[in-house]
Amino acid sequence: MGNGGRSGLQQGKGNVDGVAATPTAASASCQYRCIECNQEAKELYRDYNHGVLKITICKSCQKPVDKYIEYDPVIILINAILCKAQAYRHILFNTQINIHGKLCIFCLLCEAYLRWWQLQDSNQNTAPDDLIRYAKEWDFYRMFAIAALEQTAYFIGIFTFLWVERPMMAKKKSNFILLLKALLLSSYGKLLLIPAVIWEHDYTPLCLKLIKVFVLTSNFQAIRVTLNINRKLSFLAVLSGLLLESIMVYFFQSMEWDVGSDCAIYKSQDS
Repeated sequence: MGNGGRSGLQQGKGNVDGVAATPTAASASCQYRCIECNQEAKELYRDYNHGVLKITICKSCQKPVDKYIEYDPVIILINAILCKAQAYRHILFNTQINIHGKLCIFCLLCEAYLRWWQLQDSNQNTAPDDLIRYAKEWDFYRMFAIAALEQTAYFIGIFTFLWVERPMMAKKKSNFILLLKALLLSSYGKLLLIPAVIWEHDYTPLCLKLIKVFVLTSNFQAIRVTLNINRKLSFLAVLSGLLLESIMVYFFQSMEWDVGSDCAIYKSQDS
């Protein structure tokens, strides 16, 4: 999810009086956050001569502002998978990641492929080969559109709840953009859908449920860390998103569209 280590955070350098350091324009503004107490910080570390670095100490909690700048990216990823708030703050506030859009599209493709695979597995066609290939291609596009609409409904539900509960916080454009990026990044668990389908097993339905729970847990942590709110509000925000997403699914089912829902999947597998 993020780039760790010194090489990925060259913009975190600051100036030291009397000591040569690499100045940056970003150090003039508090664009970083302490991963422990969430307080703003002007720098992550100071770069002395000969490559000697000193991690900045937070004035609020007296702990390193970001200890992860010296960690290997694999360790940071493991901590993010464990949903540690410190790892999420490091990734969201103290790194520059611009893969939100690409990750979102790839996750939607994974979900669309899962739905398409389940749809093809449950349907038996006797039409000519060319017609079958054409129908299957458009089925995939339809599954992608449905997955995108359901995810949009999920995000709208979250933002609507937060706008009602925290109007001043939700109306800030910076908070809106940051939260959207956080939700997109924290949905990376959907990438596990492809291995779950490829390595088909009797426990595949259980794996799909666990992946769903993992994605929701990651979204929950991302909301809590980004807006610095309590667990109750984060949980209710995720619950509101799920409610609106369920309404969208019910609408598609009432229109007699195959949406590749989990219930339909399990029934087809049992039969």
